[in-house]
Amino acid sequence: MKTIVCFLLLLPLTLSAQQQSRKKEAKDFLTMYNTLYQRLNTVSSEAQWKASTDVTPTHTGERIGADKALAAFEGDPYIINTARGLLKRKAGLDALTVRQLNEVLLSAAHYPGTIPDVVAERVTAEANQSAALDGFRFCDQKLGDSCVSMTTPNKLEEVLSTSVDLAQRKHAWEVSKQTGAVLKPGLVKLQGLRNRMATEMGYHSFFDLEVASYGMTQPQMMNMLDSAIAQMKPLYQQLHYWTKKKLAERYHQPIPKRIPAHWISNRWSQAWPGIVEGVDLDQYFKDRKPEWIVQQAERFYVSLGMPPLPQTFWEKSDLYELPPGSPRIKNTHASAWHINLDKDVRSLMSVRPDFDWFATTHHELGHIYYYMAYSNPDVPVTLRQGANRAFHEAIGDLIAIAARQVPYLKEIGVLPKDAKIDKTAWLLNEALDNAVVFIPWSAGTMSHWEHDFYDHNLSPDQYNARWWEYVAKYQGIDPPSPRSEEYCDAATKTHINDNPAQYYNYTLAFLIKYQLHTYIAKNILHQDPHDCNYYGNKQVGAWLWDLLKLGSTRDWRQVIKEKTGEEISSKAMLEYFAPVMEYLQKENAGNDTSWE
Repeated sequence: MKTIVCFLLLLPLTLSAQQQSRKKEAKDFLTMYNTLYQRLNTVSSEAQWKASTDVTPTHTGERIGADKALAAFEGDPYIINTARGLLKRKAGLDALTVRQLNEVLLSAAHYPGTIPDVVAERVTAEANQSAALDGFRFCDQKLGDSCVSMTTPNKLEEVLSTSVDLAQRKHAWEVSKQTGAVLKPGLVKLQGLRNRMATEMGYHSFFDLEVASYGMTQPQMMNMLDSAIAQMKPLYQQLHYWTKKKLAERYHQPIPKRIPAHWISNRWSQAWPGIVEGVDLDQYFKDRKPEWIVQQAERFYVSLGMPPLPQTFWEKSDLYELPPGSPRIKNTHASAWHINLDKDVRSLMSVRPDFDWFATTHHELGHIYYYMAYSNPDVPVTLRQGANRAFHEAIGDLIAIAARQVPYLKEIGVLPKDAKIDKTAWLLNEALDNAVVFIPWSAGTMSHWEHDFYDHNLSPDQYNARWWEYVAKYQGIDPPSPRSEEYCDAATKTHINDNPAQYYNYTLAFLIKYQLHTYIAKNILHQDPHDCNYYGNKQVGAWLWDLLKLGSTRDWRQVIKEKTGEEISSKAMLEYFAPVMEYLQKENAGNDTSWE
């Protein structure tokens, strides 16, 4: 009896010793992992930067080598087994340690070292796919099999933004889809390789793996997306009918059931700019230089009390459009880069002096300031990322909302002080250009197509048919003419290739950004969310910085609830656009607004 009592008295000490040993083991492992991961990630990011800013076979090869080294480390069997072992015996480990170990395993699942040949093949395939996309030159006019006239994405978008000649618009739209056929073989290959990675680590598909980082299951994610689509649909239907009626008048055509894609200024119909009259602000930027656009975006953040951009940002970024005939080719998709997961932050853009780039630049610097905020000693390297992937886009877009506010534009001298703004038209334009119409595209077309692509192993002979089935269903859009399977219009969207199975990030980002914006306007600024001004408000800056500096050290759902008092929902976004709904119901009264 005495022996048992003594054993029980010693048991807590024994467990404590085991826990202390386990804590030390986890700490040593994560110190090693974070150090090596940061170094290898830096080399990989530098190589990717070169491959994106100067597309050459040499730089593509360098990227492949660097990415293979990083992938080999992330997916090393020792890394996987050690992280799994520590999580199985996680009693006594603090929450931050457990989050890091889970992140290690999620990263490993993308490049599991148990199938090194497949990993190497995927890295090579992705680098070649990016090179094909980044280096693609659009042919505007052919003579037989030869191209006699080249064009650029900016020029194609200019035609789609300004021309009222439907034949010219159709040609520009079709040229913009030329990348799809070139990228399709690589996408077929990546479909199998990405799914093979995921199943190796116990996930049903690559889509399933990507959703896991949210702490959600596939059904939970798809239900959330379908709920957002359903809640937005009444407003979207009103916007859709009003738009097709306006465009039919513009092009002298009968009102169609679904909108022909080449009628819309955006190549994917994910935004519908230039339809609302009286809100074109490009005229106010015609005398500005591209450099002013970026500098003003920095001034916005500094006015909130955030630090200036590091000098290296200006020295190493690639911010402006290449001159015509430049021998260098670069990716034209705006992006922000956290090269060394510390102070080296950069942006890749092609800034022009217009309103779209003004908003885009504010958005991209939102990513940059997020990087800067969570690059602090309290955030381990593995958790130096957004609270979830959507948060990064949400923060960038939140500032893009702020950049569109009339009081801000007047304060910085873009709009004249006495400029009269039609608030209904302004809000209607926002709904069309950067908000409501984006939900059916992101939560509907993109996410459902990628779900089918990975989770159902969509057959290559159905890629285009399924794509246009979803475009019609969710967006109410038709192609200008039938699109056969020789095309691959899904692949013309950069993120299908480079950020796969993640487009729902943007849907959640839209919900989050309006939730954050509404809170800031009502509870910090005490102003109308439609007519407020963040500029120069240090309280707004402090509130934001407290959010940004967390990285992913906390569960994203708790962060939203704590910062706004509510769980994520469509409520704030629907409330924000309620005046638009009221206006459109009157405008469209008596008409069938459906397109099915």
